[in-house]
Amino acid sequence: KMKIRKAYGHELPLLSELCLRSKAYWKYDHAFIEACREELTLTPENLADDYVMVAEDEGRAAGVVHLVLEGTTAELDKLFVDPKWIGKGVGRQLFSWALETARAKGATLMNVVADPGAAPFYERMGFKQFATVPSGSIPGRTLPHMRLQLD
Repeated sequence: KMKIRKAYGHELPLLSELCLRSKAYWKYDHAFIEACREELTLTPENLADDYVMVAEDEGRAAGVVHLVLEGTTAELDKLFVDPKWIGKGVGRQLFSWALETARAKGATLMNVVADPGAAPFYERMGFKQFATVPSGSIPGRTLPHMRLQLD
C-alpha cells in the first residue's frame, strides 16, 4: 500500500513530468505530449487552492491526484500514475483518497474529463459518461466527460 501524502511546491516540476509520462503510456507521439504540457502542469495555485496528493513508494512518486472542490461538486482534475506503476493499484488508491475526501467535504457529485484510454478505469470506479468535451490541448479532439454520484 502506497503512502498518500500532500504534494510539496518543490515537487511540482517532477509531478508534472510524471503526468506527461503517464499520458504517454497511451502511445501518443512526442508532439501530442508536448501539446498537452501546459494543461498537465501542476502549479503553485493548484497547491494553494485545491488538493494535490502524491502516492509515494520509498520516497519516490508513483502517482498524483489533483482534486478541485466547488460547493457540492468535486472535479478529478488529474489522476496520473507513473507507467511502471500502472496496473498495480496506485490509481485505485489515489481515487479512493479523492472519493473519501470529496464525500467528507460534502460533495455529492464527482466529474472527470478522461483520456479515452483511461475511461475504462473510471467506469470500473463507477463513473458514467454523460457528455463529451473539447480537449484543452488538441484542437478538434473530444474527450469523455464522466460523472459519479456520491450520495
